[in-house]
Order: sequence, then C-alpha cells, then structure tokens
Amino acid sequence: MPPPKEKLSPRKTFWNDGACSHAMFHLINHEFDNSKVNEEKAADIMAGGLAQKGYQCGMLWGGALAVGTESYRRYKDKDEATASAIIASQHLIESFSDRTKAVNCREITGVDFGNKLEFAISMIKTILRGFVFSPCFNLIAKWTPEAIQAAKNGLDSKHEQQASPLSCSSEVVKKMGASNEEATMVAGFAGGIGLSGNACGALAAAIWFKTLKLAKENNGDAAEMFDNQDVRNLFTAFNNHTKSEVFCSKICGKQFKSIDEHTVYLKNGGCEKLIETLATQ
Repeated sequence: MPPPKEKLSPRKTFWNDGACSHAMFHLINHEFDNSKVNEEKAADIMAGGLAQKGYQCGMLWGGALAVGTESYRRYKDKDEATASAIIASQHLIESFSDRTKAVNCREITGVDFGNKLEFAISMIKTILRGFVFSPCFNLIAKWTPEAIQAAKNGLDSKHEQQASPLSCSSEVVKKMGASNEEATMVAGFAGGIGLSGNACGALAAAIWFKTLKLAKENNGDAAEMFDNQDVRNLFTAFNNHTKSEVFCSKICGKQFKSIDEHTVYLKNGGCEKLIETLATQ
C-alpha cells in the first residue's frame, strides 16, 4: 500500500507561500496529487482580490485554478474538462459564500490592499495580535477542508450540455498562446468564477497567464510579478474598453444561468472585442 498522504497545515502553507491564492491552489493540488510550481507562484497575483483590487477572494481564484488543473488531468475530452472546471468552480463559490456570506476580499477583510498605508496598518495589526488570529489565516484553516470537499463534489458531478462548452477565460488565454491544459486551468473563471457574475474572469485569466510567463522566465520572482507593467497595461486596456466596469454581470448585461447560456453568448459574439483587447496587450 502507498504511504498515507502528508497532511498539510493551511495556516503554515499560507505562511510559507505568502499569498492566499497561492496557498489554496497548492492545498487543493496536493489533495489531488498535482504539482504546478510556476502556475501556483503565478497565482500570487490573484491575492487581495485580483492584484490587490479587492474583488473575489484570492482563495477562490486559487481554488478555481486547482479544479481546472484536476479537471484537465481527469477528463481526456476537452469539452468535458471545460464543463467540469466550471461546475467545480460553482461548487467552490457556493461553499465559500456559505462560509463567509461574501465573496469579495474587501468585504471580508475590510481592507483596501491597494492603499499602501491601509495595507501597512493592517499588516502591523496582524503581526501585533499574532498571525494565528488573522481573519485570513483563520478563514483558510476553516475553509480548506470544505473547499476540498466542494472541489471533489464538483469534479464528480455529471454534466450535460447541448453544445461544446466555451469559457471566456479559456478563450482569452488561448489567443495569448496558452496550451490546452492552461486554458482548462482557467476555465472556471468564466462569468466571474463559476458564472457568478462577479469580477471579469477573462481579465483575471489574462493577468494570471501574463504572470505565469513571467514566473517561468524569472524563476517566480514575486517582486517583479507585483510590479508588472504588463498587468498594469491589461487593467488600463480593460478599463478603457468597459468604462471601468469590472463585474461580468454588468458588462454582459446578464448573469448566466448555465454553461449553455454562456456558450451561446460567446458564439454569438459576446465579449469578442473585450477578449481580443485583452489578448493583444
């Protein structure tokens, strides 16, 4: 019999990895025996609610990447893998919402991580009272077993679509040169993670893929990742195109009720110009 799987401490993993998004990606990858060092490091940029902008919690972005990773490994058919990644991400966001009653980093932490002074004060408070009492460290400790179970339930779910499923997030990274595996990894970002209508999944996918390229080129230098002109260019182009609207449901004028509905929207040209704008930065 194989030796029992090493049990990881969510708090220790968070401490070692330095970002909630990276830590959750690693924790779920570990559960499924997947190893993605550069991909996990690139997920650092998702912390603080997507490049510290306060949108969906980094744990959700990291979790979605992990279920996309496992979905690609588990399902040989790319359509099945795409659908599975989206459905598993829906399970993750439902589980997270049940735990926190919110999905956005700024609502959960009460901190604007993009404000350097506010971020510094938050870190000082966390250090003074001890990381063990940090809301984010406590959240990852409590949610990790629930996230793993939600991931398993979602990946095991049966899914039937009328047409070959599309994900806006997969489409943008494919145009940027991503492999089939990388495109599947981000598939669950679709529609604001699991079609939830939150901050744009295509934008997040483009940011992660740009950062992944940097991680591969620079052995995962975190300082360069966060001080990244490519990412700033993506945000500028995105805001110019959407008039600074970030939420998928508002950009598209609807929240998608199913993978089929999202697929039909994309096939009919929905977000085509936005995807092209992001992919060409």
